[in-house]
Amino acid sequence: MESQIPNFESPILLIGIGNKYRSDDGIGLEIACRLKALNLPGIKVMEETGEGTTLLEAWKGIDRVILFDAICSGAMPGTIYRFDAHNQSIPAKFFHYSTHALGISEAIELARALHQLPTYLIVYGIEGKNFTAGLGFSSEVEAAAQEVVKHVLRELQPFLLQKMCSKNLT
Repeated sequence: MESQIPNFESPILLIGIGNKYRSDDGIGLEIACRLKALNLPGIKVMEETGEGTTLLEAWKGIDRVILFDAICSGAMPGTIYRFDAHNQSIPAKFFHYSTHALGISEAIELARALHQLPTYLIVYGIEGKNFTAGLGFSSEVEAAAQEVVKHVLRELQPFLLQKMCSKNLT
């Protein structure tokens, strides 16, 4: 099944995932905070720990969802991955830092099996460098976060333009 852009009337849900007290692991939360600060119309932003059942509940009834999280795949720190859940499986090994039995990958596969996958589900993963206790991000992860925000804003542009046009017509 190929991912499609659904009806523009439905809100878009952005979910930042992570633990802000484990250095780079908190980058998903930081990306969500940056996007939330822009106060974009028709965009709902949430911060989550990545617990799978919470994610399933959060995106219930939502057509378009974009997730952000730190990953650990062995690639160079700051490497950005973009997964379209309708075109590919999300590698569970990338998100193994979760302390939950049902993490992002498992939640997506469960939603797929239950036919509850949002019509448009994108996962951005940023390769982390430091997952030890602490605040702040490595320079590579910080730079990647800035790039992800730019990518997401470009991805949201058609939706935002439609929202602005429909608002001007009313």
